[in-house]
Order: sequence, then C-alpha cells, then structure tokens
Amino acid sequence: MAHPKSRISKQRKHKRRTHKVATPPQVATCSVTGEKHLYHRAYKDSEGNTMYRGRVLVEAKADKD
Repeated sequence: MAHPKSRISKQRKHKRRTHKVATPPQVATCSVTGEKHLYHRAYKDSEGNTMYRGRVLVEAKADKD
C-alpha cells in the first residue's frame, strides 16, 4: 500500500479545496406561461401539460367524470 512521504498540512489541504464550490442552478422563466424551470429541461405548467421552450410536448389527460 502506498504511503505519502510527508503529511500534508491542514492549511495546504484547505487551500487546494477552496475552489470546490457548488454553484446554484440556473433558473429560467418561460415567456409563454411564466413558470420558473431549469434550463434545457422540460417542465410542467399549471394545467399539467409538459412544456419545453414555450411549446407543449405532452398534453395533460382530461378527467372524465
């Protein structure tokens, strides 16, 4: 098993890890429905339709009573 030749100090370790930060997701607002959604993802509007880029991909099923 490999062993390090010398121990890495906490300060050196923390300096190396300073750039590993989670970025917040990019959120877009649909120009047609006004719904907030992630970029490049299909989303559901308030009526239940699946939308993408302002167009309906899959229409919601109508309930038959």
